[in-house]
Amino acid sequence: MNASKKHNYAIEDVVPHDHPMILIDELLSYDNEKACCQVTIHPKSNFYNTQSDSVPSYVAIEYMAQSIAAFANANEKDQGREVSIGFLVSSRKFKMSMSEFSQGMQLQIYVEQLYVESGGLSAFDCFIEYQGERVASAKINTFNPEDASAFLAQATQ
Repeated sequence: MNASKKHNYAIEDVVPHDHPMILIDELLSYDNEKACCQVTIHPKSNFYNTQSDSVPSYVAIEYMAQSIAAFANANEKDQGREVSIGFLVSSRKFKMSMSEFSQGMQLQIYVEQLYVESGGLSAFDCFIEYQGERVASAKINTFNPEDASAFLAQATQ
């Protein structure tokens, strides 16, 4: 999955979370259809288990979701628009080939947009590789409302 980087955005500029909830390290590349991000597992990684020196592999879903956010918001910023929040609606076919990501592992997270609907629903094919081998994959559906603040206000009424 090759994607050419248009701009060199810091991950904090394209993932609408505050530290320590930004779990991925870098947006390596992106284009209008796909992106590649990276995370290195270390003792300060969120969800790091000091007894096993690892992060549980189910955190892969959030790595994928944050990579989708980085992809979407980098493209939004390229169009002169603001960074916005989106919502992970569902995941399908989540597969993992290992139960944990060990200290020192450098993971590449790949996301490709399969389709986007005018109402804000999108579907993505996602996978994570370690040393060129696929270690996790999922289909992820997201919702990106036109006005996230209004959507959240309405949802809490």
